[in-house]
Amino acid sequence: MGKGGASIPDEEWERFLREAEAGTSGAPEEPSARARMVARRLREEPGRPEGWRTHQPPQPRKGKGWYAVGLLVVVVLLVVVMIPGRVAGWFGVGGGVSTPLAAESERPDQPPAEESAARQPTLEEPFRGSPAERWGDGTASLVLPAARATGWMSKEQVAQALDRTRDFLAESSLDPGVLRGERPGKAIALINPYQRDVSDYLAAAFGTPSRENDPLMLFSRFAETKTRLVGNVVRTRGRITYQQGERGAVEVTTDVTYVYPVVRAAAGSDEVTRTIVRREVVMSWDDPSKVKIKPGTFSLVSYRADTTNGGCDTFTGYFVPEFRAERAVTGSGDGPEVDPYDRSTSLEARIRESGEAGCGKATRL
Repeated sequence: MGKGGASIPDEEWERFLREAEAGTSGAPEEPSARARMVARRLREEPGRPEGWRTHQPPQPRKGKGWYAVGLLVVVVLLVVVMIPGRVAGWFGVGGGVSTPLAAESERPDQPPAEESAARQPTLEEPFRGSPAERWGDGTASLVLPAARATGWMSKEQVAQALDRTRDFLAESSLDPGVLRGERPGKAIALINPYQRDVSDYLAAAFGTPSRENDPLMLFSRFAETKTRLVGNVVRTRGRITYQQGERGAVEVTTDVTYVYPVVRAAAGSDEVTRTIVRREVVMSWDDPSKVKIKPGTFSLVSYRADTTNGGCDTFTGYFVPEFRAERAVTGSGDGPEVDPYDRSTSLEARIRESGEAGCGKATRL
């Protein structure tokens, strides 16, 4: 192509090829890049060259693999042009999905990095644009600490207590049926039935939920008629630790953040939002010779929760996430700003800072 985009006439090009092959004295001393390439090919492959617009059935020749490589390069370049964000994500750059985080072994010293606001969640990528993209699925990310003999328990008994602790987290906050609003029977079965105050709390929470008796402090439930989970994956980040407690008990502390991507229950709904819940549950695996307890259960020492986009001052026993239309009406809240993905401070400190003065304003979902 010339500077203005005009093509070299076929007749002129064929004449040049003939002159180059014959060594005509009138041939230019410094041909164009295309001419130099063709002339070199003439020297290396004797015989009349094909016209540049003619077609001839391909002949077997050495170096065929390079044509496949070239084709592959062209395809990759086209993909990069058409979906650059996705390709960048494959390599962990440009705001895409990067390497999954290792399990949390200690409290981080700062919140996760901010994500691009343009990367909104979709049905195909419900964690898109949030730190949870790099978090683990369900209990897979909750690595149990090494068991050692503690208090009244042997090493093997401690290991079993830790396993059952993680079972409680799964049954209370990850079970598909419970997430659809069912009663968390398996989780409740792991709680000491002789702990009267807890039994009273559970009875009231599932009978007449209120601020004082809110089942969402321990269990994650959505009203199936209003909201449904996107896919079957809940992303988590947290730690499980233990120490010797009172009367030689093994006291286990769980501090876990759960990220639930949801859409409206109506058929065809595709606007994805997220409810983020951070819970700290402290449980005591008591010595049955010192505490009245059903074997295989634990006593609750304490439990607290901090929820983002689960409903503000709504005590129905179910999370009530807001979508864009609702947020446009209710605003962003009148309390302090909160980053629900920030695990660099304790849950107790976060709740103390936020206080009871209104709903907090989430800096991101």
